[in-house]
Amino acid sequence: MSPGFSYLHDPHSTGHVIAAVRTLMRTDGLNVSLAAIARSCGTSRNFLYSNWKSATTLHLLALRTELAHAFDQAQRTCPSDGTVTGIAHHLTEVARIIRRHPTTAAIARSSPSAFTTAHSVIEGPLVRVATERISDLLHPLSPHGGIWGDAALNTRPWKILWIARPTALCPEAVGNQAWEDTLDSVLAQLLQDLLAPWSASP
Repeated sequence: MSPGFSYLHDPHSTGHVIAAVRTLMRTDGLNVSLAAIARSCGTSRNFLYSNWKSATTLHLLALRTELAHAFDQAQRTCPSDGTVTGIAHHLTEVARIIRRHPTTAAIARSSPSAFTTAHSVIEGPLVRVATERISDLLHPLSPHGGIWGDAALNTRPWKILWIARPTALCPEAVGNQAWEDTLDSVLAQLLQDLLAPWSASP
């Protein structure tokens, strides 16, 4: 048994708990309770409470993991080459992965008000993860210092998040190919336009 396998299957490990929450949220969204998590993990509510205090905290950790996974998956299926076009295609793929993820639809069903808030929230852990990952993708556009060396480019991660969220948080489009194609096409074009000043970058 490898150390990684042991870690993920230890009911008291963070990896095992978060993996269980991710699985449960794909069906029940934000309705996943501490009791359900404890049953799935083979541990107790007291253990979960003593370490994470609430189901909400675990939901957030699971969502941060899912968001990071969406960027990693897009890097495998549609890697950015550091150009404006490559970055636009990569971010469009990230939005598509999030849109099609079962957790996105489950949260829309289970917590419509929270899902609506997700479209416009301006700060928080998920916003930070998204903007940090977008910032990393934009670094090649400014060879001298990345986004920190280019004041205009430094404003783009936040703007990209605002234009990408409506297409990513649209699970009702899944299964309608024409609708999804339109969302992807519009997002890719908006990203190209937003990053046009850096289109000559390598």
